[in-house]
Amino acid sequence: MKFRNSARPDLHLAGLQPDHGFHYPGGPAAVLMIHGLTGTPAELKFVSKGLARAGFSVYGVQLAGHCGSEADLLATGWQDWLDSVLAAFDRIRVRHETVFVGGLSMGALLALLVAAHRPQQVNGCILYSPTLFYDGWSIPRVSVMIHLAILLGFGRFLRFRENYPYGVKDDRLRARILSAMESGRSEEAGLLHMPGRSLGQLLRLIRDLKRRLPGIRTPALVLHAREDDVTSIRNASYIAANIGGPIEKILLEDSYHLITLDRERELVTDHTIAFLHRMERLRPSALRTLPQSERVAS
Repeated sequence: MKFRNSARPDLHLAGLQPDHGFHYPGGPAAVLMIHGLTGTPAELKFVSKGLARAGFSVYGVQLAGHCGSEADLLATGWQDWLDSVLAAFDRIRVRHETVFVGGLSMGALLALLVAAHRPQQVNGCILYSPTLFYDGWSIPRVSVMIHLAILLGFGRFLRFRENYPYGVKDDRLRARILSAMESGRSEEAGLLHMPGRSLGQLLRLIRDLKRRLPGIRTPALVLHAREDDVTSIRNASYIAANIGGPIEKILLEDSYHLITLDRERELVTDHTIAFLHRMERLRPSALRTLPQSERVAS
């Protein structure tokens, strides 16, 4: 099955789903925010509002096929999702000379792919809980066999329910998210189930990104929870070890996977703002000599 449809990079604009993206006006520098697989732009609104208060114009993109039904999602694939982001980035670049790209989970991977496809145009990448390996503590160990089955073409027979604790350490927030998912309000909290074919598309996206990582020179910040229930800190370490440009890695101590919503969301916002300000102060010549660094948030 062929998913790519470059003539319609934003499928929701064609009437398949309402657009739940957002724009918070700020200053001349812009930030494009990208949500995760089966997720929603709402995952990034708290941090984005903080960035806007700090003087950045923030745009949240809705990926093709998202914020609707499972059938909507199944009608798209990873190249459609990437096309959504590239189209949004190109529109933002018309208005803003300086553009950063950030994302949560799969959205972090898409942010890196934007940097790979627009190498001289992205001023920095912000990577929240990047997802290359589903190896968090809540993921069953048989997931390796499931991935193999998907790669062998059996994904159409599989469907996965989100696992407790649903990426959230905060009990009250978790209850609200679960209620929205169970009620079918996908625009608020995403889908409760992930189709196997969509997971297969993510695996293809990951494979494409891995081969591109060494060639990505864009400065990056990666924030990852030490107790991430979905993706272990191995994910952040893999990117830090393989990306071609300078990177900071910060580990969080009181969150699970959805760090932009969880207990340390204000700390995530502060680290992001500090990174953006540092990147703004650096000249292009300085970026080429910036050393890689790794530090742990207290």
